[in-house]
Amino acid sequence: MTGKEIIDKAALQSEGRWRPSPGLIYPLLGRLVEEGLIEERKEDGRYSLTKKGLVITSDLESFGNIFQKQLDVVMRVGSLGKFVTMDLLERVATIGSALSSNLDRMTAEEREKYREFLVNELKKLDEQEKNGTGKEKVSVE
Repeated sequence: MTGKEIIDKAALQSEGRWRPSPGLIYPLLGRLVEEGLIEERKEDGRYSLTKKGLVITSDLESFGNIFQKQLDVVMRVGSLGKFVTMDLLERVATIGSALSSNLDRMTAEEREKYREFLVNELKKLDEQEKNGTGKEKVSVE
């Protein structure tokens, strides 16, 4: 997809609740290109995953599914959801930076530890939400 298509798809998938700005998407795409996770095709400006990106994607696919479920729940709880979402996004960005800068040097065991850490963080968020809003817990497993 192109950067614009990515922005449009995010808005569509979030049912209009979130439309990332070009100022967010394009620097992120640039970083992913620098990391060798994606490449931009010169002929049409579309980005696609590299082999390295595909490996990492498969490792983190379950995290993405968990994150999406959590984000859907958080977005339904109103103002509290906004603050919880901001906190979650900050945590994910921090963890993502650590992962991307060290992923090439990680063993399979270290990657599994990171995966377990991410799942545990989402479980904590689940508990906070359950205790703070009275909403049902969404399983992250």
